[in-house]
Amino acid sequence: MTTKKYFGTDGIRGKVGEAPITADFLLKLGWAAGQVFANDQQDFVLVGKDTRISGYMFESALEAGLTAAGVGTRLLGPMPTPGIAYLTRTLRAKAGIVISASHNPYYDNGVKFFSVQGCKLPDDIECEIERYMDMPMTTVESAQLGKAKRLEDAAGRYIEYCKASIPTRLDFAQMKIVVDCAHGATYHIAPHVFSEIGAEVIAIGIQPNGLNINDHCGATHPATLAAAVLANQADLGIALDGDGDRLIMVDHKGEIVDGDELIYIIARSRQAAGQMAGPVVGTLMTNLGMEHALKKLGITLLRAKVGDRYVMEMLEAHNGILGGENSGHIICLDKTTTGDGIIAALQVLAEMQYSGKSLHELKSAMQKYPQVLINLRTAHKVDIDRHEGIQQAVKAVEKALGDTGRVLLRASGTEPLIRVMVEGEHEEKVNNYAQQLAEAVQSAIGT
Repeated sequence: MTTKKYFGTDGIRGKVGEAPITADFLLKLGWAAGQVFANDQQDFVLVGKDTRISGYMFESALEAGLTAAGVGTRLLGPMPTPGIAYLTRTLRAKAGIVISASHNPYYDNGVKFFSVQGCKLPDDIECEIERYMDMPMTTVESAQLGKAKRLEDAAGRYIEYCKASIPTRLDFAQMKIVVDCAHGATYHIAPHVFSEIGAEVIAIGIQPNGLNINDHCGATHPATLAAAVLANQADLGIALDGDGDRLIMVDHKGEIVDGDELIYIIARSRQAAGQMAGPVVGTLMTNLGMEHALKKLGITLLRAKVGDRYVMEMLEAHNGILGGENSGHIICLDKTTTGDGIIAALQVLAEMQYSGKSLHELKSAMQKYPQVLINLRTAHKVDIDRHEGIQQAVKAVEKALGDTGRVLLRASGTEPLIRVMVEGEHEEKVNNYAQQLAEAVQSAIGT
């Protein structure tokens, strides 16, 4: 497989003003993408963004690059990542481009692409875009230049799509919901979705100023939502991240319900309705309690590498419809083509109506195991598989835990870190084993 120079597992991302997240790079990237996607002058590409201040600059740069390549642009303005995937598919655009750094702070930004099917681009297409990045930029004849237009009804189209993911017969008139939009791309969409299905909505995180996206709010800081749920005596809370592809919920007691618990609730709902297909796909970080709870339902859990791209690949390989991460990235392939926080939340609300149970009752059916994660910084990247002492320590802890726990020891792919994770039924034992393994690593390689 060809090594990619710019694209990572989730597009291209970094700090604004530092390569490659600069205006000149995005100009060239728009042109390179135009070379790959253009066939004739009728072709167009969708461009949407979240609410961070740099989005205006990068939107203009991409538009100029695409125009120079002779490709038309439909500008969506602030739009959730899954909304851009949906519109790319339904409008038959040649591609969809998202300007976002998801759950990162405002000073980061990035770009990711969707294919005409509303899915992430295959590796060969990303490599083709990179090939053009190394070529001199040219401009088509003036008569062939692309044209840019704004798609005025983008938000309304996506709102209707989200609502259609659950039956219209369901009545949410007695439900009070706090919705935290993280001052991000869902600020003008999520409150409408949940109010239009009949719920009473208290919206927070809906005043983006370009700098406050994900700032102590949204899915990465659910304590803000928990406080609002308790203060308003709401039935539950919904927290989305800056680009709307992650979901964390809060029950009426102010307790956080993470991605693992939400995936379990949706899986159980699908099974009860006779609609479950294939295994559930989690990641190496998925809680063992979820695996055991699914097993009791007769549902297999498969573990992919960390990252929604790998979850999607495994779902497709095993004909699954449901997967995701404990961070709240949840993929319901029977409803959409990518992770979607709003649609995942609607599936949970629907199950509350079907079962007559509160969110607290639904999540209590799965018992999460205590999990301890210790990050050990090293002077350089280390191949831990070659350290016999470390492997012996891992085997000893695994033997002691048996079926009641598990160990994950891995080197970070981006930093000089060794991550030591232990989980199991008994918190005290888990803590002790994690410290024991951390000491073994320190002794073997020095930290």
